[in-house]
Amino acid sequence: MNTDRNLSKHYLFILIGILIVTFIPFLGDTLFNTKGEPREAIVAMSMLDSGNWILPESYGNDIPYKPPFLAWCISAVSLVTGGVSEFTSRFPSAIALIVMALSLFWFYARRVSPLKAMATALITITSFEVYRAGVACRVDMLLTACIVGALLAFYRHWERGCRGLSWWAIALMNFGVLTKGPVGMLLPCMVIGVFRLMKGARFMPTFLSLVASGLLACVLPALWYIAAYNQGGDSFMTLALEENFGRFFGNMSYESHENPIHYNFITVIAGLLPYTILLLLSLFVLRYSLPEENGITAQIKRLWARIRKMDSVNLFSLLSIVLIFVFYCIPKSKRSVYLLPIYPFIAYFITLLVVWLIRERKSMPIKVYGYIIGCIAVITPIVYVTINFVDFSVGEKVNIFINGLREYTIGIVGWVMIALSLMSGLALVAYNHKVKLSRSFCLSITTLLTIYWSYSYVYQPAVLNVKSDKIVAEQLQCRFPETPIYTHIDAYLMRYYTLNYYMNDRLRLFDEELPQKGLLLLNETESEVFVAKHDDNYNFLKLHTTSHRSCDTRDNISVYSFSKED
Repeated sequence: MNTDRNLSKHYLFILIGILIVTFIPFLGDTLFNTKGEPREAIVAMSMLDSGNWILPESYGNDIPYKPPFLAWCISAVSLVTGGVSEFTSRFPSAIALIVMALSLFWFYARRVSPLKAMATALITITSFEVYRAGVACRVDMLLTACIVGALLAFYRHWERGCRGLSWWAIALMNFGVLTKGPVGMLLPCMVIGVFRLMKGARFMPTFLSLVASGLLACVLPALWYIAAYNQGGDSFMTLALEENFGRFFGNMSYESHENPIHYNFITVIAGLLPYTILLLLSLFVLRYSLPEENGITAQIKRLWARIRKMDSVNLFSLLSIVLIFVFYCIPKSKRSVYLLPIYPFIAYFITLLVVWLIRERKSMPIKVYGYIIGCIAVITPIVYVTINFVDFSVGEKVNIFINGLREYTIGIVGWVMIALSLMSGLALVAYNHKVKLSRSFCLSITTLLTIYWSYSYVYQPAVLNVKSDKIVAEQLQCRFPETPIYTHIDAYLMRYYTLNYYMNDRLRLFDEELPQKGLLLLNETESEVFVAKHDDNYNFLKLHTTSHRSCDTRDNISVYSFSKED
């Protein structure tokens, strides 16, 4: 026991170092280049500017789509650093992922083994969907950390005999509801409720206990909803009901990420990359047997009996995957990030698969997977160096990103990361066939981390910064420092969020204010129709059209000056 505890502490310190290097230093290097991130950051910006921490308005009179916990976290960090930035906006997501990974490690280390716990944590953070959410200014990773943390706390409470209530789970569910609504409470209660019943608990005590936990998980959110309703009135309540219930039941006033059920399967397969490759390779070495000829009903009963006899940790992890996945198959609105809470538990079963492959000496999946990861680690730096030192031209759209790679200054740290990726890839390719299966997989994990490091420090900011609207914002700020600037976009609820963030929430909505004069920003493809529609009341003068396509609307921006006719 002492050996396991010492080993757990040793792995824990290593994991902390890996998490910090992987998720913290580069957070501010990539500019906002999608509408989702600046939309969340602007809420925090307006909180600090207005002093309204309940329901701040941005873009003139827009109120937030989500509860305020992420914005509160961003604002708190920004108070320390001196203002909202890309770094402070993404910092809460990165910290949430780090804390979740450490919690996962400690949970499985105490119940399975430190080595399996370490592998579970590393597989979780290097699954692409999880990594991507951990470095983004969005509510999804914060919500995921709250849901997973509540699940782990509920399990610990079950181990202790379910005496009283799990106050850690209740606290985390409060934060989850404050992050994205009731789903932050429903999912943990649903999973642990089914788990407890399958482990022999009586229905009514379990039901009443979870109802009490769910109600207590709504105390802090209820205080905020009351305060927000006092400020926003019916317009706030309409938005809150639509976001929390209309999205689930598919009766929103606008189409929002509506996808078929198979979309969830596709996104999980893609989100698990690169481990999807390992899983596919493992299909060739697994043992298969024909079902016994006793009918479907008998086979279902045998399967159910096997599931109920599973080890408690395995059953809990399996239910966390299946129930959350099925839950998100119900609403019409489906996004890949909704399924983030199942990734840590899938990572645990991938770990068990790897352990089985090693124990049974099934070398092909692990070795081939290692060669694939090693080749990626080697080829990527070679392609980067070729782009920077060989003069060639391709299509216009691709050439924009190539120029971004050429013009981005990476510094010594960036070159160190590229060199680490190259050297670890070469080592993996060269020695993969010689080392034991366990070491082969460890080398693959290490090489994958160096790939993520070079991606985070070099490739991602170089490629994505050229998409950002920051350059347009700087030009407008420089040329029109005092002129009121208004916008109009035909798409419902669409805004120039990235522009507005980099212009310090300066933009306003033309249709809401119907101003006397100022500047007007329009999508190029919509501009002529809009001007023709309003030319009876306004005089418009087209100043220019940007050569840069907006990352929010994917259209060039036409800039007009206008004045209202007398």
